Amino acid sequence: MHQHDHNTDSASRIGWAFLLNVCFTIIEFVGGALTNSTAIMADAIHDLGDSLSIGLAWVLSKLSDKEADSSYTYGYRRLSLMGALINGLVLIVGSIWVLSEAIPKLFQPEMPVVEGMLGLAILGVTVNGFAAYKLSHGKTLNEKVLNWHLLEDVFGWIAVLIVSIILLFFDLPILDPVLSILFTLFILINVAKNICSTLRLFLQASPDKFLSEKLKQKLLSMKHVREVHHLHLWSLDGEHHILTAHLVLNNDFDNANLGKVKRQIANQLEPYSFAHTTIEIEFHDELCRDRQGKTIKK
Repeated sequence: MHQHDHNTDSASRIGWAFLLNVCFTIIEFVGGALTNSTAIMADAIHDLGDSLSIGLAWVLSKLSDKEADSSYTYGYRRLSLMGALINGLVLIVGSIWVLSEAIPKLFQPEMPVVEGMLGLAILGVTVNGFAAYKLSHGKTLNEKVLNWHLLEDVFGWIAVLIVSIILLFFDLPILDPVLSILFTLFILINVAKNICSTLRLFLQASPDKFLSEKLKQKLLSMKHVREVHHLHLWSLDGEHHILTAHLVLNNDFDNANLGKVKRQIANQLEPYSFAHTTIEIEFHDELCRDRQGKTIKK
């Protein structure tokens, strides 16, 4: 029940962000045309891409809450991870496009309708800031990447706000592309980090390489455990982790104590709240079927 509520909250936050972004994108197109501002039109196109990616993330977030079935035995949570990857890639492509528009303006700056820019900037900071605040409570990778989408828009509108105020008093239209380039580069760096994290999880890398070794040592510290091998730690979506391991018991182990050992294992793993755990118990004279005649590094 708690997990279902968590995923419902995530979808709700993304839904709010989608609704706000679509409405404001329409306002941007109208405002950009009225103010004759290429910067605002460029941001409107970028926000259109954001709206599409947020809408996709919303759908994937809702689908990821589906129960496991015979086709997807771990459930559909990795759809949310796929959404985070797609959204990150869209944001990178969009940011590169913004740079391609802003850099030429360094050499041929144009003065827009400053009063219109100022009004749209105030509205832009308010709307996108509220949407970013809604998503800031999310903990999924999907929400984190989407939050960068919205933070990029907030920073962009802050830049427009600052430029429009300065342009009210000074004839310096070059400030618009300069600030756009700076905040876009800042966002690109941070989104690139999220993309790398998402790709690692897609490749089933351990969500925490130190945690793998820590878990191995905790299991080895148990009284009857002689060896731990085939320990695999990976994540469905950056939040829900999977652990599998083979435990070899000591020679003097009494089969009557098997239930006690299982309870000890459960106690050792309880603090980590794994979504799924599979622990196979082996005896010292038993051949591990997964070794297949190969030596496993301990």
